[in-house]
Formats: sequence, structure tokens, C-alpha cells
Amino acid sequence: MLNLVYTNRFLKSSKKLPFHIQNNLSGKLETLQKNPFHSFLHTKSLTGDLSGFFSFRITRDWRVIFCFVEPEIIKLVEVAHRKDIYK
Repeated sequence: MLNLVYTNRFLKSSKKLPFHIQNNLSGKLETLQKNPFHSFLHTKSLTGDLSGFFSFRITRDWRVIFCFVEPEIIKLVEVAHRKDIYK
């Protein structure tokens, strides 16, 4: 099982999420710890300025950006609506 590290930015933005999105997020984080590339997460490698980062879906409209700090450590960087997260 992988270790998750939370940035202050991630923690602050996750507290502002609608309640049902927060509930979905907790389940997705459990899956992320077991297998960050599980098909349930729809994990994608990002490009451009976000090269080296990945994103996964909480729901169709909500995303999380993360990166691998070490092979066994995932840093959660940001959570936001898909219209805002890649800016």
C-alpha cells in the first residue's frame, strides 16, 4: 500500500468541497493507495506545464492532481472542478 502526503493547498481545497464530493473522495483515496492506475480512477498523465503530474476523477466533474515523490509515496497537490484545476 502506498503512502499519501497531503499539501496544504490540497487540504484547504478539499475542505471546501460539497459534502457528497468529500465522501466520494475518501473512497477514491483508498483505491489510489492500493493502485493509482486502477480503471475506477481514470488516472491520466498530464502534459505541458503539468508534465510529471497525474490526475484522477472523483466524479465526472471533480479532479485531483497528484505526483509520485518516491515510488511508494504519492503527494496530493490539488482538488478542484475540472474547469478550474488545470489553469
